[in-house]
Amino acid sequence: MAKPGRPGASKGNKKGPTKGTGGKNKRSLAGRGPTPKAEDRAWHPAGKRKAAAERYAAAGGTGKPAQPAPRSSRPGKKDDDTETVTGRNSVLEALRAKIPATAFYIAQRVEMDDRVKEMLAIATHRDIPVLEVTRPELDRMAGFDGVHQGVALKVPPYEYAHPQDLLEQVIDKGQTPLFVALDGITDPRNLGAILRSTAAFGGHAVIVPQRRSASVNSAAWKTSAGAAARIPVAIAANLTAMLKDFKKQGVFVLGLDGGGEVSLPELQLADRPVVIVVGSEGKGLSRLVTETCDQIVSIPISSSTESLNAGIAASVALYQVATLRTAPPA
Repeated sequence: MAKPGRPGASKGNKKGPTKGTGGKNKRSLAGRGPTPKAEDRAWHPAGKRKAAAERYAAAGGTGKPAQPAPRSSRPGKKDDDTETVTGRNSVLEALRAKIPATAFYIAQRVEMDDRVKEMLAIATHRDIPVLEVTRPELDRMAGFDGVHQGVALKVPPYEYAHPQDLLEQVIDKGQTPLFVALDGITDPRNLGAILRSTAAFGGHAVIVPQRRSASVNSAAWKTSAGAAARIPVAIAANLTAMLKDFKKQGVFVLGLDGGGEVSLPELQLADRPVVIVVGSEGKGLSRLVTETCDQIVSIPISSSTESLNAGIAASVALYQVATLRTAPPA
């Protein structure tokens, strides 16, 4: 009678292992060769630097190539008061204007065009750190509705001018002042659009009140398409008081309003020193500003359209003034 064994146990085979088992998984035990160098591994920081240098050299760049951003410099939650300029036109204009930028971000595998090449050249010439980041990181930097086009520039807070200083500068140059003042406009995209129109039609500056007004932030920079680097923005502690001071110095104050007493095509003051005041689309001009204006000017529009966006209204008015100023005398 066989002796009972341990539960679940079976007798071993005295003949040894089954034929062929010694070669099982032999291939998996073979070595994979020497470990690749760090610069040859695409996921390694050294590999990323090598790839960035090769792309930069292929694009004909000179100077120091873009470096991957260190973890402490990755775009994320803002812990300072700097602003981020995004978009190729805006970033290029800011670099051309020698804004004291602290970092230039460029997306990995970005499409190289003449603007990007010029940005890299300016940044390396000015020793601005060039950091290569992923597109999702640039998306976070640009914000919810920002369009970065693969580039971003970190700049210090905007330095506002004083309205009186700007007026004196224009007069000293022998030019006829053309300013735009904003009354109750809080959307920075409207401010950016007005800056762009002011630059396009020969305006000298934009003035915003100190309270309840849009400021020059990343959204304004982006919408201005770089005009924020060329057209100064001044802050008025009290808009009404500032307009009165301008009037004392021979500047005519024109307010834009749908119910104006003068139609824009009939404007007679275009060749004079002028400040055009634009109100918000909803509330329009405030009562005190309206009382300060020399004329309230309306823009003729179709009866089916209730009103114009503040940025569009300013653009139309600036175009009309520029046209009248450059028209040959009758």
